[in-house]
This record gives sequence, C-alpha cells and structure tokens, in this order.
Amino acid sequence: MSQKTILVVEDSPTELLAVTNVLEDRGYHFTVATDGEEALQKATQQKPDLVLLDILLPKKNGFQVCRTLKSSPETNGIKIIVLSSKNQESDRYWGLKQGADLYLTKPFRKEELLKAISQMI
Repeated sequence: MSQKTILVVEDSPTELLAVTNVLEDRGYHFTVATDGEEALQKATQQKPDLVLLDILLPKKNGFQVCRTLKSSPETNGIKIIVLSSKNQESDRYWGLKQGADLYLTKPFRKEELLKAISQMI
C-alpha cells in the first residue's frame, strides 16, 4: 500500500506547526500550502488522500477551496477536513454544505485530529 498523503492548508505559522507536529509524530506524509490558490494547485497536481483545510486564508478562503475541489471530477474524491477557528454552528453548516467531509474547530485536541484523520484515510 502506498503511503497516504495529507495536504495541510494553513496560513498561520503557529497553527501550521501545531498540525504538522501531530502528523510528523504519527509518521504521516504531508505537504503544505499557505493560501487558497496554492492549495487548489497542489491538490490538483498531487491528488492527496486528505486535505486539512483552514477557512481564513489569503487569496481564496477555505469555503471556496472546498467547493472548487468537490465540484471538479479530478479532485472530488479527496477527503476534506476543515480545521478552523470559525466555531459557530453556521460556519460548520456552511463548511459541510461546501462539501467538507468533517468540520473540526481550533484549538483542536491532538487525539481528536488523529481520530478524524484515521476515519478519513
């Protein structure tokens, strides 16, 4: 079985470090994008198994990225976990409506994130 790849889309260096440390500890293979346009480009080129997607991003927000990925036949099979500080019920609803497979809020618990990832890939 080939190794699963995760695309981490996060523009905050602190949050990015928190997420990538968890992934490194578990031996996950990942790549990083720091804005919405880079996320779309990398997702299309690399076809990761999972995208961990922030909502508040430069260039294109996470909702736009999610909607674009899920509406393209090329990338609609990629699992998407939104990982956002936007924690209102309306944000969660909107994220899932855009096609996200799961919506987690920050600050996240390491166990919660790992469980979500293992459910998706």
